[in-house]
Amino acid sequence: MKRIIIHVLMVIVGATIGDAFLPEFWTLINQRQFQNNVVVNSLIGAIIFLIFSILFIRLLLNFVEQIDKIVATINIPKITLGFMGGVLGLVIGAIASIPLWILRIPILSTIIPFLLMMLAVYVGYSVSTKRETDILNFFSKKKTSLAVKTDKIDRRDKRKVKGYAKLLDTSVLIDGRILDILKTGFLDGDIIVPNFVLLELQLLSDSNDNLKRAKGRRGLDLVNDMKEVANVTVSAKDYQDIHEVDTKLLRFASETGAALVTNDFNLNKVAEIQGVKVLNINDLANAVKPQLIVGDTLSLTIVKKGTERRQGIGYLPDGTMIVVEDTADMLDKTVTVEVTKSLQTSAGRMIFGELVR
Repeated sequence: MKRIIIHVLMVIVGATIGDAFLPEFWTLINQRQFQNNVVVNSLIGAIIFLIFSILFIRLLLNFVEQIDKIVATINIPKITLGFMGGVLGLVIGAIASIPLWILRIPILSTIIPFLLMMLAVYVGYSVSTKRETDILNFFSKKKTSLAVKTDKIDRRDKRKVKGYAKLLDTSVLIDGRILDILKTGFLDGDIIVPNFVLLELQLLSDSNDNLKRAKGRRGLDLVNDMKEVANVTVSAKDYQDIHEVDTKLLRFASETGAALVTNDFNLNKVAEIQGVKVLNINDLANAVKPQLIVGDTLSLTIVKKGTERRQGIGYLPDGTMIVVEDTADMLDKTVTVEVTKSLQTSAGRMIFGELVR
C-alpha cells in the first residue's frame, strides 16, 4: 500500500512541477508549440517522476519508515504543552516589549524586543516541557499527584490481577504436559490458543515425516482434551505482516497482557527481553524435582563418556543429567557419587559430582 501511495504522490508532484517549469524549458529550446499545453507538460512531468519513484522506491520506502518511527515516538501531550508554553512566552515577551516600542529608539525598539520575545518563547517552552508534571499538579483539583501518561504502557500491570490469560505456544501443545497441569488446577484464568498456532499444528499433521505428523496430531488432540478441563479459547487474532509464529506470539502477549506458556528455551529468553511474562513448563518440572544439594551422595549408573576428559555421565530416574569426574572408564557400572555442584536453568538441570572411593 505504501508503494502505491508513493507512486501516486510522485505523479501528482511531477505533474505540478511539469506544468510550472516546462513552459520555460520549451521557450529555452525554441519549442513554443508545447509552451501553453498544460496536458502535455503535466503528463511529461508525471511520467518523469513516476520513473524516478520506481527506480528509487526502496530509498523512498526507507525514508517513509523513518518518518513513521519519528511520528510513533512523538509525545503528543508534551508537544501540546510545549506549544502552549511557547505561545504564552511570546505573549509575555510582546507585552514586555511595549514600553520599548513606545520609546522608538532604533536599536532599543527593534532588535531588543525581538530578542526578548525569542527568549520568552524559549523559556515558556522549556518550562512547560521539563516541568509538565508540576504544571499539571498545580492546575489539578485533586491533592494527589497526577502522573503524566507515557507512550509505553507497562504490560505487567495487567498481570497483577489474579487469573490473567495464559497464551499457549506450539511446543507446549506438542509436549502434552500442559493437560496434566491444568487438571491439577495450578493454572487459572482463560487459556488462549491462537488460530495461527493451530495452523502450524495442522501443517505438521499433514507432513510427510512420520514424527512431525505424530506431533501435529497430538497437539490438535490435546486442544480438544483441554476444553473439557479448562476455559480454552481459540483466538482468531492474526498478524498478516508477520510470518514467524514465535514473533506473532510475542506480539499477541505484549498487546493483550497475557502470559506466554512455553518450554522453548530461546522463545523464553526473547520474551524476557521484551518484557513478556513467561511461564516455562521446564521451569515448573525442575521446581518439583527432588532437590540434591552439595554433599549428598547417591548411586548412579554411568551410561556414557562426557565431553571433557575422564568425565562420565549418568541420569536420574527423572532424566536429570549428572556429570561425574574420573568415571569415563566405568561405563555400565554403578558407582557412588557425591554432589559437588548443581546448575538449574530453563533448559534443564545439570548436576556435577565426584566419585566416592
